[in-house]
Amino acid sequence: MPQLALFATDIVAVALLVFGLYFPRHRRRDLVAAYLGVNIGVMAVASSLGTSNAGTGLGLGLALFGVLSIIRLRSTELDQHEVAYYFSALALGILSALGGGPAWHVPTMMALILLVMFVGDHPRMFRNYRRQSMFLDSAFTDQVALIAYLEQMLGARVHSASIQRLDLVNDTTLVDVRYSHPPVQRAVRNVAVASGGVAR
Repeated sequence: MPQLALFATDIVAVALLVFGLYFPRHRRRDLVAAYLGVNIGVMAVASSLGTSNAGTGLGLGLALFGVLSIIRLRSTELDQHEVAYYFSALALGILSALGGGPAWHVPTMMALILLVMFVGDHPRMFRNYRRQSMFLDSAFTDQVALIAYLEQMLGARVHSASIQRLDLVNDTTLVDVRYSHPPVQRAVRNVAVASGGVAR
């Protein structure tokens, strides 16, 4: 496939990734520019190097992924799904710049990336499951008692409760909780909210 056609395919793919998937779902404006910049920047750098050698191309791809990994390790503001979009934007750029082989290969790989992100980050995927950090006004040293307390407070089934900090002096506990609401309970809550009531 001609290089210009690959560039055009990449632009369409990253536009779908950012404006069709990420922004409508997460509404974080600052990362729109980041994803577009990473994609186009990687495409420009990789294509300018003109790596026709397969080993060199692979080395470049791994180096770019390594740079992004360092950025991820030094950042405290990115959630895991945002990192996934970063890697997807990066992969699209690398594919368009280093693409070779059959004409269908690069577009197919790009479509596969978009499909995986569409399914993996879909709002209906495991929508009953939640994760949050909770600061409790009691010090829990018993894991069973902690889970029972959290289940009663959240009205949900707790799958994991990892204590991040336990302060016996001030009688507080910081815990990372992963839980899920039963589908029936979610339906009752939605009906109550729609009717103007308060679900308990």
